[in-house]
Amino acid sequence: MKKTLYQIFITFFKVGTLLLGGGYVILPLLQAELVDKKHWIDDDELCEYYALSQSIPGIIAANLAIFVGYKLRKISGAIAAIVGIVLPAFVSIVILAKLLQEIIKFKFIESLFWGVGIGVVILIYLAVKEMWKKSIVDKFSCCIFFVTFILSAGFKAPPAVLIILAIFIGLFLQQEKKIEYGEDKK
Repeated sequence: MKKTLYQIFITFFKVGTLLLGGGYVILPLLQAELVDKKHWIDDDELCEYYALSQSIPGIIAANLAIFVGYKLRKISGAIAAIVGIVLPAFVSIVILAKLLQEIIKFKFIESLFWGVGIGVVILIYLAVKEMWKKSIVDKFSCCIFFVTFILSAGFKAPPAVLIILAIFIGLFLQQEKKIEYGEDKK
């Protein structure tokens, strides 16, 4: 069944409305909406799009929306998805910018943002848990995780360098597997 541009827009508008925080928060929301409810993509595609979205410049949620929208309806689907996911944030920023001077004075608003921060931490935990199941599949991938974690947390290595390093390690290992199984000699 072909997805309409309106369906794509509304789906990503809904996700964009619920999206508070950064790119890690979007994973459980998109899994619930795109994988579990609508079955537009599967878990593996979502994981691949998410990893790719982190690897390229830009906002993770917007990048991911473009990939999914493009898969569903090519360029027009990508446009519908990106507008859908960005529009709620744009509208709320415009509205909040007008009210910011008055809103910030209320103690209730400060407490509200504290509560939202706790919710974002929970969503990040869920995203890490989901990515862990799909990414850390053997001793070698676990070792890569700990090495990159130590380089990132302990030595403040730039994430872009770690991602590029992981890409090259993955390509090298893939080539080694081909040679090991004799696929390269064809």
